[in-house]
Amino acid sequence: MNQEIAESVTQLDCPIRHFSVLLSSTPRGARLARLLATEQLRTWGLPLEAPGHIVAELAANAVTHGRVPGRDFRLMLYVVAETLRIEVTDTRCERLPQLQQPAPGAESGRGLLVVNALADRWGVREERFPRKTVWAELRCSEPEPALTDFGGEGDPHPKNSGEK
Repeated sequence: MNQEIAESVTQLDCPIRHFSVLLSSTPRGARLARLLATEQLRTWGLPLEAPGHIVAELAANAVTHGRVPGRDFRLMLYVVAETLRIEVTDTRCERLPQLQQPAPGAESGRGLLVVNALADRWGVREERFPRKTVWAELRCSEPEPALTDFGGEGDPHPKNSGEK
């Protein structure tokens, strides 16, 4: 069964947002990780494209290289100040991911190159056996509230100039 947690906590005048979900270690679980992550980022008003690609790559790696039958993987998103941290934890730690160039013409092996290009920082954390977490951090600032025709902030029904 999937488990989800999404919350906001205020600590030292800095909101900390957190989202966590446990997903099956299958291609469907990896696709669902990206969909859930982008929807959560959308509700937080954060950029979607780069984080979505990173989640897709880390989740695909978890189900391809970190899969143990009957065990799930966990996706976690944290936002502290202007930093988004993405973590994917799987239950296979005997082979840690490493950045490497794929062979010419290879159809796979570029996932961490994508993560490296899009993230400000990334790494691997070995945890209590049998787990590892691959994480990536991106600096992202929240969009400023939109001004309406009336000068107010965040009007959910902005005036459409084409309507009569």
